[in-house]
Amino acid sequence: MWWVLALVVLVMQLFGWLFGRGLIWLLDGYLKKGGRRVVWLLVFGVGNGLFALSFLRVWPLLFRLISLWMVVLLYGVLTMLAVWLLGRLLRLKWPPERTARLRRVAAVLLFGGLFALSLYNAYTPVVRHYSVRINKPLGRPVRIGMASDLHLGVLFGSRQIDELVRIMQRERVDIILLPGDLMDDDTEAYRLENMQPHLQRLRAPLGVYATLGNHDLFGHQAEIAAALQEAGITVLHDSAVLVDQRFWVVGRPDEMDTQRADTADLLAQTDTAQPVFLLDHRPTSIAQHEKLPIDIQMSGHVHNGQIFPANLLVKLLNDLAYGYEARGQGHYFVTSGYGFWGVPLRLGSQSEVVVIDVAGE
Repeated sequence: MWWVLALVVLVMQLFGWLFGRGLIWLLDGYLKKGGRRVVWLLVFGVGNGLFALSFLRVWPLLFRLISLWMVVLLYGVLTMLAVWLLGRLLRLKWPPERTARLRRVAAVLLFGGLFALSLYNAYTPVVRHYSVRINKPLGRPVRIGMASDLHLGVLFGSRQIDELVRIMQRERVDIILLPGDLMDDDTEAYRLENMQPHLQRLRAPLGVYATLGNHDLFGHQAEIAAALQEAGITVLHDSAVLVDQRFWVVGRPDEMDTQRADTADLLAQTDTAQPVFLLDHRPTSIAQHEKLPIDIQMSGHVHNGQIFPANLLVKLLNDLAYGYEARGQGHYFVTSGYGFWGVPLRLGSQSEVVVIDVAGE
């Protein structure tokens, strides 16, 4: 909507102004005549220039540069805020001119540290463990390995798939469930970098199942589904499968598929006296699903905001934006995702794999 775009532009101007002021303060004493003007031209020229070029669609990956520039502005503003607070504390004992060098060094270290931490969070997954008991017979317990939002593409590929394989093997999961956004819009990078042999190694005794997320539905869903099937992953597209004669796995495509089936109709394909595990990419239907005989729902999509303060925003916009809650008759899990979108940065969130131990009555 136009007002969202206008708000983004206004926020970018404000952050650009704050970032420019911070740069001028940081470079004070090094700027020659006219240097301040150059700083302002660079700050506003780069940001607004990239934004304007995005409308011309001159380069498909331009959105990554825009995203990176917005993160630069955000981290710059966060850095200046932290250094300003540091200066207020130091002023209690020393005059500002005595701490100017210290504050400038702190600014550089903090700005670089935010990027280093963000890269680490994006490429270093953690494993979150949960244990739940459902009120249906299951026979023996099941260990689920869940990974959502891989966004396989230019910046996230074979090495990260291999790490996911190692994690699932180390955790000895019985089944692997992948609730959407396996590819980053298409299969171009997946094919060029020959990721298929790596993805084929993702195995579990009871199988690997996936559903398609919004980034899998941008016009390339057929080849994405085919690529996953070729790698030995069962794609559930408005369908259900009985696993080991003990429980059902149901998969819905993302809500971008306006023709997708209603969840209640999908459940009609199952025997709900048995456990039902649902893959639904977005966590937007939890309020409706908690009234249905669903035992476990696994979702992703929101990335836990990916970069602070977006994690605060997604909490306001979603009933359950991250983590686990028991609701109604079932248990609901929303993961921050194994990969990332846009830029390889995470602040306030981390790449993760979720392991769920499920026991029955």
